[in-house]
Amino acid sequence: MSVEGAKPVTAKSLETREKLLEGALRTLTEQGIAKVSARTVAGAAGVNQALVFYHFGSVDELLAAACRHGAERAVSRYRERFAAVGSLSELLALGWEIHQEERDAGHVARLGQLLAGAQTHPSLGPATAAGLELWIVEIESVLVRVLADTPFGEFADPSGLARAVAASFVGIELYEGVDAEGAAAGMVALERLGVLVAALEGLGPVAQRAVRHQLRRVVRERGGVS
Repeated sequence: MSVEGAKPVTAKSLETREKLLEGALRTLTEQGIAKVSARTVAGAAGVNQALVFYHFGSVDELLAAACRHGAERAVSRYRERFAAVGSLSELLALGWEIHQEERDAGHVARLGQLLAGAQTHPSLGPATAAGLELWIVEIESVLVRVLADTPFGEFADPSGLARAVAASFVGIELYEGVDAEGAAAGMVALERLGVLVAALEGLGPVAQRAVRHQLRRVVRERGGVS
């Protein structure tokens, strides 16, 4: 049963939409959001610019759809690697690898363009947040799993921590554009945190109980746990 006004979904239509989504992502990465227009995206996609409006209604809606499309594709590439993580130190190591791979591919810079564009393109804010949420869901799932049997398990907030981890990697990459040495120092600090976490994870049961007891005492003194 057809819906009045709905656009027919055909293989050709799906192919054109895919080209436009890829064209929008390529334009963002290579030229920045200031250069994104129906003409530049259509040129990158190799189609008529009228098709931008036929399929998406506006350039902003195309950008929002491209943001979600790019995030879904990126996260899917790493899903198996997230599932294989068995410790906090492994998660930090994977985060560093992903950061390098996404940076080298221009994807983190593209995210920076989307974050900047969200200030003047209202539809980009929710779309960019939804794209980041895909990463956060994967990170939170790992944190819930690996924190369960550590001294940190009863004190950590996996949801908030996942957002902090995601924000730190994005922020360091954007910061690198204005202070490369400062960004490098931030990455070194995260690496050292990984070493510290690995050392705590390597403690035996008795030492882990002692750490847990000390954490409870500190948190209780600060009013976090009764």
